[in-house]
Amino acid sequence: MKLYFSVVRRWWAVPAALVLLTLVCWVLGGTEVPVPGFLGGMVSMRIQYFTPLLVIGAVLYCLDRRLNAPESTAVVRVKRWDLAAVTTAVALCHLLGLIVGMDIPRNLMVLLAVALIVRRLGNEAAAGAACLLLLLASASLGRVYQPSGQPTGQWWALTLYPSENLSAWTAAAVLFGLGLLASGPRLPATRSFR
Repeated sequence: MKLYFSVVRRWWAVPAALVLLTLVCWVLGGTEVPVPGFLGGMVSMRIQYFTPLLVIGAVLYCLDRRLNAPESTAVVRVKRWDLAAVTTAVALCHLLGLIVGMDIPRNLMVLLAVALIVRRLGNEAAAGAACLLLLLASASLGRVYQPSGQPTGQWWALTLYPSENLSAWTAAAVLFGLGLLASGPRLPATRSFR
């Protein structure tokens, strides 16, 4: 099984993406980049806002690499091991969050939930595009300003909430759980013979 996960699935790519995420956050994390607004104009976001996409890409890459025939006949259910690997990636990101900021693991949970659900309905490319679209929509449409002039996020823009916001953490955890459920083993299709 170890050979399958290191050679076929290549789960070693996820820790490499987590190391890259940490390096990018340390070196360039505070750098602002312009993001086109959906309603016109430009907004700026820090680069570290987009770093969870590195891990999402690695996870989707690993999940896309499969051998259908051996997986469908294996005694060990590979999908369960995949879910364990995805959960481990999120746990490792939470440890790195102590270094790079706790909004990164929360955003990773939100984006990974979206990716797993879209992957179930479509494919890996659509899942990655949906995550990028969510980040861009949150950056351009999810930001509002309080009367004091301080920017805040719309209720749906979880990726813009401050890292200490408990309701955003709860919603992210629930979404991640739903994403894991959506990507779990599929029930066998039933056929009706008429």
